[in-house]
Amino acid sequence: MCFNALSMRRLLPLAFVAALLTAGCNEEGTIRVNSIRFNGVESVDADQLKNALATREDSKVPMLGIRLPWSRSRNFFDRGRFDADLQRIAAFYADRGFPDAKVASFDVKLNDKQDAVDVTLTITEGQPVLVAAVRFEGFESIPANHLETLANQSQLSVGRPRERQAVVLVHELAVNELRDHGYPYARVDTAEDDGPDGKSATITFTAEPGALAQFGEIEIAGNRSVSESVIRRQLTIKPGEMYRRSLVQDSQRRLYAMELFQFVNIESLEQERQDPQVRTRVTVAEGKHQRFNFGVGYGTEEKARADGEYHHVNFLGGARSAGIHARWSDLDRGVRLDFIQPYLFTPKLSFGADAQRWYTFTPAYDSIVTGAKVAVTHNRNARSSWSVALASERSSTSIQQSLLNDPELYKSLYLDLIALGLDPTTAKQEGTLSAISFDWQHSTTNNVLDARRGYQIGAHVEEAGRLLPGTFNYYAFSADARHFVPVSDDVVVANRVQFGNISAAGNDPTQVPFSKKYFLGGATSLRGWGRFEVSPLGTSGLPIGGNTMFAFTSEVRARLKGNFGGVVFLDGGNVWATDSGDIGTSQESLDLNDLRYSAGVGLRYITPVGPIRLDWGFQLNPINGLIVGGEEQQRRWRLHFSIGQAF
Repeated sequence: MCFNALSMRRLLPLAFVAALLTAGCNEEGTIRVNSIRFNGVESVDADQLKNALATREDSKVPMLGIRLPWSRSRNFFDRGRFDADLQRIAAFYADRGFPDAKVASFDVKLNDKQDAVDVTLTITEGQPVLVAAVRFEGFESIPANHLETLANQSQLSVGRPRERQAVVLVHELAVNELRDHGYPYARVDTAEDDGPDGKSATITFTAEPGALAQFGEIEIAGNRSVSESVIRRQLTIKPGEMYRRSLVQDSQRRLYAMELFQFVNIESLEQERQDPQVRTRVTVAEGKHQRFNFGVGYGTEEKARADGEYHHVNFLGGARSAGIHARWSDLDRGVRLDFIQPYLFTPKLSFGADAQRWYTFTPAYDSIVTGAKVAVTHNRNARSSWSVALASERSSTSIQQSLLNDPELYKSLYLDLIALGLDPTTAKQEGTLSAISFDWQHSTTNNVLDARRGYQIGAHVEEAGRLLPGTFNYYAFSADARHFVPVSDDVVVANRVQFGNISAAGNDPTQVPFSKKYFLGGATSLRGWGRFEVSPLGTSGLPIGGNTMFAFTSEVRARLKGNFGGVVFLDGGNVWATDSGDIGTSQESLDLNDLRYSAGVGLRYITPVGPIRLDWGFQLNPINGLIVGGEEQQRRWRLHFSIGQAF
């Protein structure tokens, strides 16, 4: 037995505690850590404090207390680590402005099976060191409002506890601000006066800007098959221009975005001499230019799926990229080709082209789209871009064969789709689509896969027909706005609003292809329904798509424990036929009083490629008469399993 004491307190000599805990134990340990609890923790985040310790709890599913079957190793109690953790707790608090914090007592209880312990630590936080004033001296060369913004970007504000991390952050931001105004050799000294009582901190940042400088000669190193000219044309730093650190960062980002290099470093070579002409070296390490990925998976909507992709990031040289992507699932399948020319006259312009043959399956009909698109994209900066595209494709839509085999269902659906442009002799809609479109995006989010702050706005405008030859003639507009607000270190409120409208020429529904119509429902919109299930219903009860869409989603995302998180969400929205004539549905025009709602909860597990997501959605106002899979739907809930946040 590793030890037989049921409780230990700090009043015991540490040497005796160590002997008691390790008596008879092997080197790896045999006593698991079942739980770690804190008493007296009020001013810091308990989970962050727990993560700072070397003593760790066994991995479990939050709230259920179930050990994860794939856990590689158990966390055993180690006296040496625990002793060091007592010091880590004091250091953790000191870094957050509580220099007098200490572990007043601890309790380690052995369970009845004598194979695990529960650890309880009682902490006395003491009085914090509060920020009395923040001063900037020697920063006359940069705008005053930049200094205010700089201080507001951290938690270093008057009246709050003095956090060392916030002081370091403001110091780094101050240096970077000087370097972004032409002072590459700038230095900033930090001084702190805690006052006579040691609890009122006046923090002073003093700048030594150094020489005002310009970019000088630029060297390229490390490239093998990628030509030097390809690297230089991506750089936004130019000899003779004023030195700006942001331009160095932008150049580095552009080189990484080419996907040609495993490593990119841009450094100044004149740090000691403070030469007004800053020589710069760009060092790169090339990665593999040809990549192949294959994956299989399962989602509650698409069922089994398989994806394969081949990509060449230096196709025919010049950093051109080309690839092929194939996909198979119950919802969609097909093949797409793509090509990108990254430099079109300037580093900010690029040319792209893609071609596809893609199959999409809805509850009522199937679509096949075959065609190609070319686009010119302008990346204004890392956050904003716009593009203009020209597309030409052949669209073919037909009633699902399973519905054709049901005479009664087919009869009612047939009448609906004739009104929408279906050829009564072939049960199909076929035509050529030629369209020009414009897209704009702007984002301030901090993470593409799992944003915690910032916003993202996108808009799409498309026109088909008129000046372009083709079967279809319509005008379309859609917009998508997302906003993320961190309430605390563990909680984020996420909101999304979507709107879309397709206006057919002459109010003729045959001028809009089925493949462009709107549907809601599924893992990323109204989660109480399945994909394609929310739209105007025909007299058959099947969703047949609409020309106007409005939807919103609000989520509260919380970190529960470790990589686990949870969400509570409310979804709302609907699709309307609009200008579709008499198709046997009451949902003919946009009406915000006619929204469908669903609410639910979800579980997240964070991975490097995004969160694994399980959502349960419940319909608050179900759709009467909805037909899915040939049967009227009575079930008011849906379960969605997928990868990535809902938005």
